[in-house]
Amino acid sequence: MSSKKIKILSIDDEYIIRETISDYLEDKGYDIVEAENGRVGIEVFRSEKPDLVLVDLRMPEMDGLEVLSILCKESPQTPIIMVSGTGILQDAIEAIRKGAWDYVSKPIQDMAVLDYAVNRSLERARLIRENDAYKEHLEEKVRLRTKEIEKSNAQLRSTLEDIVESLSILTEKRDPYTSGHQKRVSVLAALIAQEMNLSSEQITAIRFAGQLHDIGKIYVPAEFLSKPTRLEEEEMAVIRKHSAIGYDILKNIQFPWPIAETVLQHHERMDGSGYPQGLTKDSILLDAKIIAIADVVEAMSSHRPYRPSLGVERALDEIKNNKGKRYCTSCSDALFSLFEKKREKLFDLLI
Repeated sequence: MSSKKIKILSIDDEYIIRETISDYLEDKGYDIVEAENGRVGIEVFRSEKPDLVLVDLRMPEMDGLEVLSILCKESPQTPIIMVSGTGILQDAIEAIRKGAWDYVSKPIQDMAVLDYAVNRSLERARLIRENDAYKEHLEEKVRLRTKEIEKSNAQLRSTLEDIVESLSILTEKRDPYTSGHQKRVSVLAALIAQEMNLSSEQITAIRFAGQLHDIGKIYVPAEFLSKPTRLEEEEMAVIRKHSAIGYDILKNIQFPWPIAETVLQHHERMDGSGYPQGLTKDSILLDAKIIAIADVVEAMSSHRPYRPSLGVERALDEIKNNKGKRYCTSCSDALFSLFEKKREKLFDLLI
């Protein structure tokens, strides 16, 4: 407590008892205010805002239990001690049940009993206030720390966005014929993920991986990438290394998602016919399954140095005919559902 005197409200309809209690507590250094009945007591309580209340159980007009109920609702942290001359155990139990902090029988033969009850209630109230203040302090520290973490995460996300964008541009500079391919794959893959009701974090991971899935092509000879005729088997073997090279480039970047692994697996197929590891079914990351479909649809829909665009419908037929074989069934279904809802938007993206 502060240096200010502790204020105690005594509510009792018996003048003699009220004055006896007041005189004793004033001698103990407390500031005492009095009320001769329950209704006046509530008014005094509201105006004086005492630190503790003593209330008689049996009073006319409004008894102590009714006063207790009202004050407990208005100020649950204010200690209230019930004073009663009934001597009935059930009264004490009922008072405690309704929120009294202690119970003292009158006539009070030994004022030390009252002094003990008052001190104990005030100490308990002090400990509760200190505990609440400590909790509030902790909550504020947690709030500030959470805000710092959120700011740090936002800065990290912005940095990662810049890194991904720079790496994506680097890839496309190397392979101008597929300019925009990674970005379109990224957008389509993110839309598929949304259609599958994946979390915002996983959608972000898929978007990032889509922007970087062909980064390994920066190590593929430019003449292979721009060759106007179909590649020889040896040349294709070199190009197939791009997913593993992409993994090597990205594996040491501290992404909060498995970006490098997704890039490594984006040419894997459900039936094991993909590369570089020949993975099947559940051994392939969901993110990679989604990007695999987006990659095929975008590639078939776009012009290449060795062929004109095969068209979006042909690309969708490829996915439909190999759903559950090369391509994940649920990812394929999400793609078709997406085209039913946003056909024009997707055609604009891919053509």
